Amino acid sequence: MNTLPSEELFQTSNDCTHVFCRDCLSQYLSTKIQENIPAVNCPEENCNALLELGMCRELLPSEVFKRWECKVCESMVQGAQKFYCPFEDCSAFMVDDGDEIVTHAECPNCRRLFCAACKVAWHSGLSCEEYNKLGEDERGKDDLLVIQVAKEKKWRRCPSCKYYVEKKDGCVHITCR
Repeated sequence: MNTLPSEELFQTSNDCTHVFCRDCLSQYLSTKIQENIPAVNCPEENCNALLELGMCRELLPSEVFKRWECKVCESMVQGAQKFYCPFEDCSAFMVDDGDEIVTHAECPNCRRLFCAACKVAWHSGLSCEEYNKLGEDERGKDDLLVIQVAKEKKWRRCPSCKYYVEKKDGCVHITCR
């Protein structure tokens, strides 16, 4: 609502003629991008014109602009095709083109292995079916290593307590203590 010199003003898009203070519009855009909204409308009430990514580049810090760019790209991919790196400290955006079933994959961002079918860290030594049968509390890295050793040593699990046991002699019946 203040009177400002023309160099401090910014026209929102070619579709509408609304003009705003550069700083205010920058804050508005940053807030919308922070809220993960890829399609940002003109801030004028009842105006449905979309702010154009390219036109707004000069208003935003480069890291905020890059985030907006990524959100716009992500929004163009169908829901079933998009997924993220399963590692919390990475979470890179990826697209499943659906051409073939891939299990063993490497994140192009963090370079760690993951199962693209299960969307989890790589479950070495287990098929996807075996992994999905495990309880949530059995899917840790150490748990998977124990399962892999158990497979190699041909250990069996007690049906009651789920502890691994090694058969030395006798019948195949397991009795929990």
